[in-house]
Amino acid sequence: MSARLWALVGATGTGKTALSLRLAEAIHTAGGAAEVVNADAMQLYRGMDIGTAKLPEAERRGIPHHLFDVLEPAEEAAVAAYQDAARAAISQIHERGADAILVGGSGLYVSSVVFDFRFPPHDDALRAALEERLLREGPGALFAELRAQDPVTAARIDPRNGRRVVRALEVLAQGAATHGAALPEEPALWHPRTQLVGVHVERSELVLRLDERVHGMWKAGLPAEAAALQEQGLGVTAQRAIGYAQALAQLRGELTESEAIAQTQALTRRYARRQVSWFRRYPSIRWVDPAADAGELLAAPFRTAHP
Repeated sequence: MSARLWALVGATGTGKTALSLRLAEAIHTAGGAAEVVNADAMQLYRGMDIGTAKLPEAERRGIPHHLFDVLEPAEEAAVAAYQDAARAAISQIHERGADAILVGGSGLYVSSVVFDFRFPPHDDALRAALEERLLREGPGALFAELRAQDPVTAARIDPRNGRRVVRALEVLAQGAATHGAALPEEPALWHPRTQLVGVHVERSELVLRLDERVHGMWKAGLPAEAAALQEQGLGVTAQRAIGYAQALAQLRGELTESEAIAQTQALTRRYARRQVSWFRRYPSIRWVDPAADAGELLAAPFRTAHP
């Protein structure tokens, strides 16, 4: 039987990591092997551990994990580069005869791997000019321009996400259609034996989980972690990450600890809502409880048609 690609997705705090470990162990018990591939954009960064709820190496149960700690915090993550790296890692896992378990909640990153997702061309000079405008004019002005040119794409983008707005304008300026942060109408699978599994927690319970998780991050020393990272140098993406931005504002005296925690909780809840909306659009996704039986997942039929 050919190797499989599992994609465990869903909102932050739903228990994807724990399920991935149980699934890998169930595959091993059934006589196979499995390795995990990260699909959380912030867990790509070395040293960003507490604020991303990254699973420590000592707790990975001997299961190989890939694409964790591969970027310095001063570097900028790019989904097109991630797509190449993740697909290469998955292909190598399959060559070893093992299943690959893609785990994470970064919607565009997951989509770039599991679907036949092709990115528009880049223009470095044009992007630099747009980023300069972003700094000078703010995201609101650029978003208004995007909305006038491509209202469909604008409706799918957070107006505060300057990087996404810049990318959409860059693509439009080259005469190409934007990928916009959306899936194709009928996305084809990249790998023929892919199982899409969404981990679902009821909204009221998830809010409690997320709020408690944020409190736990501060107790575990997130401000100290953020300070240490800042000394090494932080890129735009890392310093704006939820939790880290608030911890840094606290260190600068712009927020009290309670304000930083409350702001992080609110932003995390908002992010979780966007994640759920994103993954609900996936065709043939199977939604499960965090405590789902991994053996039952193994018994579920796979999509076998070639994309």
